Amino acid sequence: MSQHDTLQRFLFDGIPVRGALVRMDSAWQEVVARHQYPPAIRHVLGQMLAASSLLAANLKFDGTLIMQLHGKGALRLAVAECTNDRTVRATARFDDGITDAPLAELLGEGGTFVMTLEPKDGEPWQGIVALEGDSIAAMLQNYMQRSEQLETHLVLACNDDTAAGLLLQRLPDGHGDAEGWPHVKALAETLQQDELLQLDALDILYRLYHQDAVRIFDPAQVSFACNCSTERVGDMLKLLGGEEVAGVVLEQGSIEVGCEYCGQRYVFDDEDVNTLFGMDVVAAVRAEQQRH
Repeated sequence: MSQHDTLQRFLFDGIPVRGALVRMDSAWQEVVARHQYPPAIRHVLGQMLAASSLLAANLKFDGTLIMQLHGKGALRLAVAECTNDRTVRATARFDDGITDAPLAELLGEGGTFVMTLEPKDGEPWQGIVALEGDSIAAMLQNYMQRSEQLETHLVLACNDDTAAGLLLQRLPDGHGDAEGWPHVKALAETLQQDELLQLDALDILYRLYHQDAVRIFDPAQVSFACNCSTERVGDMLKLLGGEEVAGVVLEQGSIEVGCEYCGQRYVFDDEDVNTLFGMDVVAAVRAEQQRH
């Protein structure tokens, strides 16, 4: 398998540390191609997408890991998602004219980091913490330490073509040399962002850990996919209520909803809306308007 668009998990045999490397080329380019994101937003989303893939690598459930940054500055919201099938997507909301600036400045004061695990069956789990750190990697390391009590080291990088990352986690009940964590982490700190973006996972692992016993698992393919659908949009419209939806149709002729992730447009006319609500709700709202 090509080392492009892949997630490579590994484990140290003599040290209680697990890790993963991800490199997304086509998957990341699919995200970039769907929106005219300015450089500052691409930089944030690319790193978040790599990080979400890495953190989802060790989850043992069917569902989605959703990572969100909520800000009160020029960057209002950034979201990256990765499913257990290794499909990814991302989106962001931000002020017009946003320019390159340190992440903390883009997010402003009082922002939050939210991690959601959304299983296909069962109740979702969510963790929310204040933003701590001057980079995506630092924020996530702080989150994992505070929420999961899991020492974590992340190296993240992206450009217009590639989003990549390295994850290391110290296992609390591992085997081998419990004091080996500083050694593994120190070597990871020598990894340059250009190397992360350009080298294959096996080359990076050899460059860093050729003197250590590293067990390498089969790589997994990573791809872009969006789970939006007419049914999902219909469910959202139902939450708005028939009166409000029918009112928009009467005013505009139809109601159009665009997916923030992939850009797909969904259009519902009066017949679609009536079918959605199981009654002639458009006629009912028209009659109500005429009475007033």
